[in-house]
Amino acid sequence: MGWLWAIIVGLVLGLIAKAILPGKQQIPLWLTIIFGMIGSVLGNAVATWIGVNDTKGIDWTRHVLQLIGAVVVVGVGDMLWASLRGTKQRT
Repeated sequence: MGWLWAIIVGLVLGLIAKAILPGKQQIPLWLTIIFGMIGSVLGNAVATWIGVNDTKGIDWTRHVLQLIGAVVVVGVGDMLWASLRGTKQRT
């Protein structure tokens, strides 16, 4: 069940990150999910590092850090994907 939640969270965070980033991202959906999952893991790591990973109620700080991680990973990953595929970045 843990992998299913990781995929769902990765999909949601990846799609939100693509919506936040300007321009059209050229990464496929499967890579969006993976990048969202990586961003979520990075956000959790930062939340643990600063001591806000487990609070009473909803962990808003952790969720915001996960989203920031997903935006960064999707943005960098899209640039790398475009350069590997040889396509020009469209804005």
